[in-house]
Amino acid sequence: TSPDFPPFEYIDNKGNIVGIDIDMMKILSNKIGCDMEIVSIDFNGLIPALINNQIDVIASGMTITEERAKVVAFTKPYWSADQAIIIRKDANINPQSLNDLVNLRVGVQSGTTAEQMISEFVNSTGKNINMVSYQSYVLAIQDLLAGRLDAVVVDSPVANMFVKQYNVKISNIITTNESYGLAVRKDNTELLNKLNKALDELLNSDEWQQILRKYLG
Repeated sequence: TSPDFPPFEYIDNKGNIVGIDIDMMKILSNKIGCDMEIVSIDFNGLIPALINNQIDVIASGMTITEERAKVVAFTKPYWSADQAIIIRKDANINPQSLNDLVNLRVGVQSGTTAEQMISEFVNSTGKNINMVSYQSYVLAIQDLLAGRLDAVVVDSPVANMFVKQYNVKISNIITTNESYGLAVRKDNTELLNKLNKALDELLNSDEWQQILRKYLG
């Protein structure tokens, strides 16, 4: 996991990696009879680590995309999200779309669907967005607060958490209809099937609602 994506995975004030995905994986690993070890990896290094057998599962708020599905196998979706534009509360801009971000400095995390979305917009329109890619969304938010960025584009549930934690606000939500899934190696069909079965049980249980209440209120 890449623990810079609250409320799904982040480091608490005691230095522990916690979040919705972490609690979910603890329950799923119990259901399928496996021990679990959490490994912290930068987001854009997760898929290479999986392919190279360094990890067995990616649980990191990862959107299921056609491109990623060519190299990893995804479980059924467990969460839906869109993209949010975040600005400082005292900003004198109010961007509502990617078009409104033209010629602005915009932060994203490397390897994310936000980075891909902005790259595709720039390539297809010929318009310029000064996109800055970070290893972590927390670093992007820090640069936004310091005035080195004009906006940050991030998944909507994470944006909601940042609004609670920092002096920022959401200027608009861009509807992208993304779904998060867990990822395993293409040849690990046994684990994929076990995870899907366990996910079915968890998502229809009180345990899942308890996890959501714990992190989302």
